[in-house]
Amino acid sequence: MTYVIIGNWLFYPMWHSMNYLLTGFIMMMAWLASSAQHNDNLFNTLNTEYTYDQKGIVRGNNLHKTMAWVFTGDEFFEGLDRISEILSNKKVKGSFFLTGRLYRNPSARTGILRLKRDGHYLGPHSDQHPLYNDWTRRDSVLVTRDSMQRDLCANYAAMKSLDIRHRRRYFIPPYEWWDATVSEWCREMGVQVINFTPGTGTNADYTYPNMGASYRSSDTLVQRLLRFEARSGLGGAIVLVHIGTDPRRTDKFFERLPWLIDTLRSRGYRFVRIDRLLRKSGF
Repeated sequence: MTYVIIGNWLFYPMWHSMNYLLTGFIMMMAWLASSAQHNDNLFNTLNTEYTYDQKGIVRGNNLHKTMAWVFTGDEFFEGLDRISEILSNKKVKGSFFLTGRLYRNPSARTGILRLKRDGHYLGPHSDQHPLYNDWTRRDSVLVTRDSMQRDLCANYAAMKSLDIRHRRRYFIPPYEWWDATVSEWCREMGVQVINFTPGTGTNADYTYPNMGASYRSSDTLVQRLLRFEARSGLGGAIVLVHIGTDPRRTDKFFERLPWLIDTLRSRGYRFVRIDRLLRKSGF
């Protein structure tokens, strides 16, 4: 049986692909119409305390030494249990954005449920991890509004199957790559796009030596983050770490988290969930 999620967790069974498309479209349009005024109130202005890129939030209020660790995952998740252990030992709440296929993966179920039990934020990272926009022409959208929204709905359905839901709904797009059009499509669904703070650099922890000049070692990433902190501070920053990487990367950046947490904490930083960091975003 296939499930489709609409709005705030409404889902229903579909038997044939044609019925799926027709009924899903009708239900989605009905929900969008009923919530239009609500979304207008949420998104008619951007919060001036935050930094935006393509209408996605990339940094919270930088006047306070509060920051968020966010973690994304899809096909590789070998660090899931280790990251969970580190955050528990350091008494840090993180925010995890996982694809629908990872939420449905039986091998990841125990680890994900531990994250939920430990009070971390769990959000979507798309269902099938499609590329939304051309790499060289960012305003060239590679997906349709309908396909993008249906894919995100499927991600939320996978979350619901594990009884995961939040009043404040944030979303990190696949490949951390999107444009303002995609942000608007998400806003129609009552979802706010977010992403890592540009310049923090830790998002390159997926690279591996075979990539040549694009490869970034964990030492390099640590130094890049600390240079950013010295130059711009990390107040309001969103720092991204992948929960798994291609096996050809053996230098796992998430193993540096204990030292980074201790170092940044000694400099006065507090670590909070993303919904806490962005509590004034309108949700």
